[in-house]
Amino acid sequence: MAKTKYTEEDIKTLEWREHIRLRPGMYIGKRGDGSAPDDGIYVLLKEVIDNCIDEFVMGHGKVIEVKLDGDSISVRDFGRGIPLGKLMDCAAKINTGAKYDSEAFQKSVGLNGVGIKAVNALSENFQVQAFREGKTKSITFSKAEVTNEMQRARSSKSSDGTFLSFKPDDDIFNDFKWREEFIENMLWNYAYLNSGLTLVFNGKKYKAKEGLKELLEKNLSEEPLYPVAHLIGNDIEVAITHSSSQYGEEYYSFVNGQHTTQGGTHQAAFREAVVKTVRDHFKKTFDPSDIRQSIIGAISVKVQEPVFESQTKTKLGSTHTAPKDGLAIRGWIVGFVQDQLDNYLHRNPDAAKAMLDKIQRAEKERKDLKGIRKLAKERAKKAKIHNKKLRDCRVHYGDRHKRANESTLFITEGDSASGSITTARDVDTQAVFSLRGKPLNSFGLSKKVVYENEEFNLLQHALDIEDGLERLRYNNVVLATDADVDGMHIRLLLITFFLQFFPELIREGHLYILDTPLFRVRNKQKQFYCYNEKERKEAIDSCGKGAEITRFKGLGEISPGEFKEFIGDGMRLDPVILDRHKSESEMLQFYMGKNTPDRQKFIIDNLKVELDLLNEEEVA
Repeated sequence: MAKTKYTEEDIKTLEWREHIRLRPGMYIGKRGDGSAPDDGIYVLLKEVIDNCIDEFVMGHGKVIEVKLDGDSISVRDFGRGIPLGKLMDCAAKINTGAKYDSEAFQKSVGLNGVGIKAVNALSENFQVQAFREGKTKSITFSKAEVTNEMQRARSSKSSDGTFLSFKPDDDIFNDFKWREEFIENMLWNYAYLNSGLTLVFNGKKYKAKEGLKELLEKNLSEEPLYPVAHLIGNDIEVAITHSSSQYGEEYYSFVNGQHTTQGGTHQAAFREAVVKTVRDHFKKTFDPSDIRQSIIGAISVKVQEPVFESQTKTKLGSTHTAPKDGLAIRGWIVGFVQDQLDNYLHRNPDAAKAMLDKIQRAEKERKDLKGIRKLAKERAKKAKIHNKKLRDCRVHYGDRHKRANESTLFITEGDSASGSITTARDVDTQAVFSLRGKPLNSFGLSKKVVYENEEFNLLQHALDIEDGLERLRYNNVVLATDADVDGMHIRLLLITFFLQFFPELIREGHLYILDTPLFRVRNKQKQFYCYNEKERKEAIDSCGKGAEITRFKGLGEISPGEFKEFIGDGMRLDPVILDRHKSESEMLQFYMGKNTPDRQKFIIDNLKVELDLLNEEEVA
């Protein structure tokens, strides 16, 4: 074997823009295509808005305007405006920013001077313009290279502040698409955390007066068991209640305005504090799972120099950065919650009674399930050794591995589809769970069915979500069913299962539907996979009259070689999103209740494109 030379020429230093473009995951997490709320394009938008929020927190500017125009998005704040002489440095000089000065920006999220530069480097078009004291200056970039610069400041009648617009680069974010519901959720979170701030998105205003209390009330899918307990202190705010019917736990957690979707130190301390407080108040050693069943809570803390576990700041890693008195974060939060929540329960005896009744019902249900759970665990343990339903992967969500966020479980129907996906998958990050046929309709059933039904029990253990999402093994849970009536029915049955027993899996954006092509169009020189009618027509035009058209009637008909195309970098996933305006019980009633004509119409409407294509083929 020939020896490889290793010389000075092999040592390379990348410019900051080259490094960001070569390794975007280090700065924005996963790239994605906009179909998930944590995809890179939303991280870019958040980096821009975070700067505006920091200005508001410092007392400058009460309005932030966001406008989406096609693929481009712009943000205008009315703060102090970037100093005109430092506009280039802030947009295109790494490790430059005002947030290193703790007096100027106390308890800020962005502390590394990278955020806006990452937006610049990963954008096809990027413009920044500052308005300050009657003057303005702007610079336009493409992939962090200057395309136009206003050399001298000009006079301006516009209010002070900063305008920034960008279009994410198609070379980085393939076929991306902005989803307005994700942007709206982001803006609502900013509004809940910043009383007095008005955000405007394409003309619609987002403003909240009661902080986290309002967040919970607007996100509750049904009437809570008792009014939301809203606890406010210096640099800490908490809201808590219990749902009347849902399973699991639901939390919204924030650090310095950053939505920590993966929780961290502060959320763990909050969960611990609730258990301690409830036990002490009722003088009973309840099981933590009984106390926290159906809990809905939110916590927001402000700390100096928070330590996050990644650049995208979705999980707090700090343990000793409490805002005052040198307290560890855990002790500070536990102490606050114990004092304030105990006071709330004493002052609100009806709420205390409702909470106690809920905990006792959860305790009874858990004890009733004890024997069944034990038997189900033994069955799952035996099946784990040679579980034919699960073909696992090497890297899992929660692992300290750079590809942990890519971990995916495909839930397939039948052996042929699972065989194709299993052969084509990436064994490092993609696992396959094969269903025997149509799963049981779990609508209206108790959690007992999760343990009694072998398929549901094995799926629960494959995901490791029996006691919540803390040990979830896959970031993406993907329903991979045929695009026909039977496939749609299986999707609905699975969504019903998750919505009924593990709604947090959907709420936290882990459940998707795999979009697979309906057609392959090719000639001797070209080949196209088409997901809809428009793509099919474009492919036929490109290939010409002699085009060969193949319709895929089921996933099992797609060869492993072709499947590799659809579950790799270009994988198309449609997120399963809960309707904010309907309760979970209403949605379950619609999909699985006794409203067959309405449901049939829904299925037919959603299969309309495919049926149209079939009719065209018959005519042809």
